[in-house]
Amino acid sequence: MYQHILIATDGSELSHKAVSHGLALAALGQAKVSVLKVVPNYPRNYFEGGLPIEAADIARVEQQWRTEAEALVDKVKAEGNSQGVAVQALIVQSDLVAEAIIESAQTHGCDLIVMASHGRRGLQRLLLGSETQHVLTHSHVPVLVLR
Repeated sequence: MYQHILIATDGSELSHKAVSHGLALAALGQAKVSVLKVVPNYPRNYFEGGLPIEAADIARVEQQWRTEAEALVDKVKAEGNSQGVAVQALIVQSDLVAEAIIESAQTHGCDLIVMASHGRRGLQRLLLGSETQHVLTHSHVPVLVLR
């Protein structure tokens, strides 16, 4: 069975389903869990989708995103502890979500990645991309995808 499970979450309702399943799987197999939230960088210029604002305001926005991420992983940590699962909280700041997930799994010695897929298709998938698809095709660690 799995010894160390990485659960990637973005805080969405669908992502919470992956968190619940990942924690239940960890409890069954007595595995430890690392819960990961990837926090983006604020876009620095117009071409990245950002607005021209002061550096102090950018820092404040990024700190707010980090605070929200901490609250999210703390909630998952508490949920895991209530099920008797040891949960380590990980917050990574990166614009490359899939790469951050894969790298975190490798760095922390995880033997399974659990994440959700929003199931976007067509133009939406083309425009928004699919982090889950990227993880599936590039990870050397097994991936459990929930929908």
